[in-house]
Amino acid sequence: MTTTLIDDIGLLVTNDPAIGALTAELTDAAVVIDDGTIVWVGPASQAPAADERVDAAGRCVIPGFVDSHSHLMFAGDRADEFEARMTGQTYTAGGIRRTVAATRAASDGELLANARHLVAEMRAQGTTTVEIKSGYGLDVVDESRSLRLARSLTAETTYLGAHVVPTEFADDPAGYVELVTGEMLAACAPNARWVDVFCDTGAFDVDQARVILQAGQAAGLGARMHAGQLGFSGGVQLAVELEAASVDHCTYLTDADVDALAGGSTVATLLPGVEFSTRQPYPDARRLIDAGVTVALACDCNPGSSFTSSMPFCIAVAVRDMGFSPAEALWSATAGGAAALWRDDIGVVREGARGDLVLLDAPSYVHLAYRPGVPLVARVF
Repeated sequence: MTTTLIDDIGLLVTNDPAIGALTAELTDAAVVIDDGTIVWVGPASQAPAADERVDAAGRCVIPGFVDSHSHLMFAGDRADEFEARMTGQTYTAGGIRRTVAATRAASDGELLANARHLVAEMRAQGTTTVEIKSGYGLDVVDESRSLRLARSLTAETTYLGAHVVPTEFADDPAGYVELVTGEMLAACAPNARWVDVFCDTGAFDVDQARVILQAGQAAGLGARMHAGQLGFSGGVQLAVELEAASVDHCTYLTDADVDALAGGSTVATLLPGVEFSTRQPYPDARRLIDAGVTVALACDCNPGSSFTSSMPFCIAVAVRDMGFSPAEALWSATAGGAAALWRDDIGVVREGARGDLVLLDAPSYVHLAYRPGVPLVARVF
């Protein structure tokens, strides 16, 4: 086994509660990684010897980004929809069916090549853990193959058969819910860790979402949820009630929604790329953070409403337009994402955690928002 010493770190973000609050930063620090696991963290002057030494040259090191919401198993392009929105049209969920048609027509090789390309984009920008959803197959064969392919890229795979009701079930949504909770679930569960549902206008209502999530939980899957993207609904409170790991979007929240999140364990995952791409109002992160809600940031990389793979971009938008401080945004994109995946071995720099680290070409993580659009990731471990 080869040990790697990352030395002369000017600023190290650990997110380790044992060291301090929130980002728990160390200066003049070093980290040792052995076979992919962090085995030592501390002052550079006390660092043990290792087989390989990486000189950080006084730059900043942060935990690898944890992107807890993505839709990478798809084919096709919807740039025309983006162009239309930029010239005045309103975003709706209907365009998902266009991607479903393209995804069904694509081969396994085409789907996997596209997803691998996007994962490589993410990795180059500092993302070391990514969740990948199905949801563009919407039949038994294409949902199950999407998850089989996704599982070759990440352990964090999510069954999203309940993305929207496909065209062939337009007149029978109850029949589609029955399929999603029956034959499709049985085919998909072996390659999924999570079950998800889009509970919003044009997708599924609260009663349908309850049935779908509870069926997934009964099959051994953890629950996640899309809610509050297009308007107010009871989806957020349902997520908290069912102890879902995360409820994602949260653009539209009532006071009761915020109170429920503050009193529960469900993470509120915010997706800045969506509002950037759809020109909807940004979620009020300050409202959630001040209420004591655990907040994550994710890219929601998908071909319709947020075709970005860049967590640094999402951090910059979160700081500029959503009420995050730079430290809060970084924590939410690392430790917050880990919480949204029920993981304690990522998003943190401490002994025993995964050796997922990012060396920035900057003295501080503040530069992620201070220098938006600039490629600041020097190396990913």
